[in-house]
Amino acid sequence: MMNTLDRLETTLRVKGGSRLEGSVETHGAKNSALPIMAAALLAKGKVILHRVPRITDVSVMWSLLEALGARLRYEGNGTVIIDSSNVNSYKAPYTLVRKLAASFDLVGPLLGRFGRAEVPLPGGCVLGTRATDMHEQAFRALGADVKNAHGYLIATAKKKKLHGGDIEFRMPSVGATKNALLAAVISEGTTTLRNVAMEPEVADLAAFLNAMGAKVQGAGSDTIVIEGVKELHGVEHTIIPDRIVTGTLMFCGAITRGDVTITKCDPNHLHAVMLKLEECGVKTTHGDDWIRLQAGNVKGGTDILTAPYPGFPTDLQPQAVSFFTTAPGTSVVEESIFNARFSYVNELARMGADVRVAMESNSALIKGVPSLSGAPVEAPDIRAGAALVVAGLAAQGETEIIGLEYIDRGYERFEEMLSTLGGQVQRSSGVTPLTEPTGLFETSAYPTTRVRAKE
Repeated sequence: MMNTLDRLETTLRVKGGSRLEGSVETHGAKNSALPIMAAALLAKGKVILHRVPRITDVSVMWSLLEALGARLRYEGNGTVIIDSSNVNSYKAPYTLVRKLAASFDLVGPLLGRFGRAEVPLPGGCVLGTRATDMHEQAFRALGADVKNAHGYLIATAKKKKLHGGDIEFRMPSVGATKNALLAAVISEGTTTLRNVAMEPEVADLAAFLNAMGAKVQGAGSDTIVIEGVKELHGVEHTIIPDRIVTGTLMFCGAITRGDVTITKCDPNHLHAVMLKLEECGVKTTHGDDWIRLQAGNVKGGTDILTAPYPGFPTDLQPQAVSFFTTAPGTSVVEESIFNARFSYVNELARMGADVRVAMESNSALIKGVPSLSGAPVEAPDIRAGAALVVAGLAAQGETEIIGLEYIDRGYERFEEMLSTLGGQVQRSSGVTPLTEPTGLFETSAYPTTRVRAKE
């Protein structure tokens, strides 16, 4: 049977010209679910997670946990049960880690649990340099020897047990913040993390750990204080809404000049996005768990600088650029997080977009055009793939997007969400994604199509 994650190229066909209207529900956050699944390695007892998105990145983390000895079961409707009592390995397999940057989240919990972790350097989308120096800084401050050997990061606690430390990061890093937090929660003593990432996903991870018995204060601010505890217990937790999926749907509505309401989301996580859309003439309103976007009067583009939360998210930069390609006037987008995030711009140019990238400043100048034209294009990564879908919704004719497997990594049944709003989006015939009912999460036992680590 073909391995689901290693299958041949798949495509998404988008017929543009339909104004999106109606209501659609977002799903649980990928960037919250993945580190929380990794954190389940620290629990003595079963962990029950709700609103786990059915995406291929989650399936890779599932396989990684299984390879380490954990038992996982899907209960339906986004609920996953994880039992890590039989985990007996501190070495993550390269064949799985290379598929997923978030697999590096395993270093912290493995180091905390076993006093040793061996994890290959991170893979996933190629967006630029993914340095591990801040991760290593944190582990050393907690009392570990750290070295890189044969493509692995190997961390070993000097005294079999980590101790508290005082760590100040040179810049806010989501990955380093998560790993330091995961390593410190069952260390001895108190750990203070300064200049940390303030993303909602970090706060959700801390809330999950506290529910398991950890003592974490300050998550969501720039300083986190962790008082180490001896052990953590099982818990039931609901993953926060995915703000990147929500933002993507907002740009889908904006580029089609639609009227879209997104439910089961958290508007507090998207203030920067709503502000920029308002500057373009898009009307946004929101309640406790919904956002409505009315884009019938787009007057122009705007300028964006990506930044750590609460700034404009780098993961919504490509989708914003797609929207700006049809907004009157000129927009400037400067990318401050990743140094190779504009790789998709040539694909937009195939659709008639006028986008010029200045490599020296890592910025793009976008001049709005009257219309885009459908064309065959290729997705280079998750968010760029979503951006090509955004552009395709407004293009004349049909856009064929190669590389649907990238989009499936971060969006659960994306074509169904858009079809609910009136979009004409269809998955290539004969291809059943991992996120379909016949895939990974529809049975209580893990299916034969799962990704296995090579011996």
